[in-house]
Amino acid sequence: MKITYLGHSAFEIKTEKSKIIIDPYLVCYPNYDREGITDIFVTHGHGDHLGSALDLSRKTGTKINAVFELANYCSAQKANANPVGLGAWINYPFGRAIFLPAFHSSSTPDGNYAGCPAGILFEIEGKRIFHAGDTCLNSEMKTLKKVFKPDIAMLPIGGVYTMDIEQATIAADWIDADIVIPMHYNTFNAISANVGKFAADVTKQGKEVKLMAVGDEIII
Repeated sequence: MKITYLGHSAFEIKTEKSKIIIDPYLVCYPNYDREGITDIFVTHGHGDHLGSALDLSRKTGTKINAVFELANYCSAQKANANPVGLGAWINYPFGRAIFLPAFHSSSTPDGNYAGCPAGILFEIEGKRIFHAGDTCLNSEMKTLKKVFKPDIAMLPIGGVYTMDIEQATIAADWIDADIVIPMHYNTFNAISANVGKFAADVTKQGKEVKLMAVGDEIII
């Protein structure tokens, strides 16, 4: 399995048969190869996370997996959408995924309510990968460690709209994944962050921190 960072909070997870894209805000990676996407996942409705999901789905028919209200909005925009709720494993050809609560807000591009924001936990080829979406530090992260035991955690660190470095460092400790990937930082001036400090602080916890530039890949 290969994980590619597409910038901001966007990632691709690729297996032999699946090409999964999460929060496809592709402004940072305009030359990204959009061919062959099998699954689209969106954590919430803000434009820097919904990104190119509608266009990708309309052109290819690929389903957008999102919470009920956001999926209904996507369907109304002529995209193919799969509405889900929080808290239940959903089976896919690549494995399974579960939407979990994030503490943030969520609205569609036209300003309407887009349901509860979410993080998404994927179980693929025996590994559990948690994409936190946009969130603040919250005690659900302790439950994540106790119940789901993720191997990899993708955490926002940019502050202002999400956790900052201080809070994300605590989140890394609570979630206790072996590998931590920071995201949602330095895309805009408002979310500038010292990612080196974050990496140093989390490394002290005995975790591996992957600092990924746009287009970087890791094999797990």
